[in-house]
Amino acid sequence: MSSVPMEYYLILSAFMFCVGVAGVLIRRNAIIVFMCIELMLNSANLTLVTFSSYLGNSIGQIFVFFVMTVAAAEAAAGLAIIIAIFRNKKTVNIDEINIFKW
Repeated sequence: MSSVPMEYYLILSAFMFCVGVAGVLIRRNAIIVFMCIELMLNSANLTLVTFSSYLGNSIGQIFVFFVMTVAAAEAAAGLAIIIAIFRNKKTVNIDEINIFKW
C-alpha cells in the first residue's frame, strides 16, 4: 500500500496558513482573528508532524505538544481579555476597540 506523499501535507499546511493570514489581515472581529491565529498554529503543527514522520524522529512531535500548550494558553488568556473588553465596550470589532482612550 502506498502512503500519501509529503508534498500533499505541506500543500495543505501552506493553504491553512494562508487562510489564517488572510483572516487576520481582513477580518475585524477579534474572535475570528483569534481563530485564524489558531489555524496558523495548527498549520505549523501539521508541518512539524509531517517532517517528523517522514524523517523518522520524534522531535517534531514533541515540539508540537509545546506549541499546543502555548496555543491553549493563548486561547484562554485571549478569550478572557476579549470578554473583559466586550463587557466594557459592548463590541468585539477591532476597529472600534481603543482601550487607551480616556
